[in-house]
Amino acid sequence: MRKSAISYIVMSGAITLVFASLSFTSQTVSAAEASMVEEGKKVAYARKKGNCLACHKMADGSQAGNIGPELVNMKARYPDKAALRAKIWDSTVTNPTTIMPPFGKHKIVTEKELDNIVEFIYTL
Repeated sequence: MRKSAISYIVMSGAITLVFASLSFTSQTVSAAEASMVEEGKKVAYARKKGNCLACHKMADGSQAGNIGPELVNMKARYPDKAALRAKIWDSTVTNPTTIMPPFGKHKIVTEKELDNIVEFIYTL
């Protein structure tokens, strides 16, 4: 084998190793994100916590309300996830006459619950 062919094989192996590492990392992150999404869904649907279905139609929720907008295409509507979080934290900042409760500001949900809700809603 020529030196350039050996270099290519070594480089190819290194690239494969890098891709394998990245793939493993993304699978780990995906599992953590999936857990956050599932927890967020539970809180969003819980009548004593998020109770999002009281006002919004979303995903597979039953008996959804129609007071607020349907929660669909959330990544397109909120490309900046922080803006979505801020809206749920205290929607009166952008709409002083809203009837949406300030979930974070009034501690209706915890910081972690709010983060999980955002992760769930961002999937819709």
